[in-house]
Amino acid sequence: MAAMSNAEQPNNPLHGLTLENLLNELVAYFGWEELGERIPIRCFCLDPSISSSLRFLRKTPWAREKVEGLYLFMLREKRRSGG
Repeated sequence: MAAMSNAEQPNNPLHGLTLENLLNELVAYFGWEELGERIPIRCFCLDPSISSSLRFLRKTPWAREKVEGLYLFMLREKRRSGG
């Protein structure tokens, strides 16, 4: 099966976004402390960093799904607040 192009996923806000960019936006919006409260995983709560979080999330599909879900929630919140 051929890879999907942007035209095939016009309404997918995650399409074309790297995990690193997604994580950086979440940290900028929520901060590490709130991120760790919303998704209580060790890499967010104990000495958090982008690199350690990326290593964990790339190996752990369930955690990545939670992060992607929180990112979509953040986008909805930003739209509602106009920012």
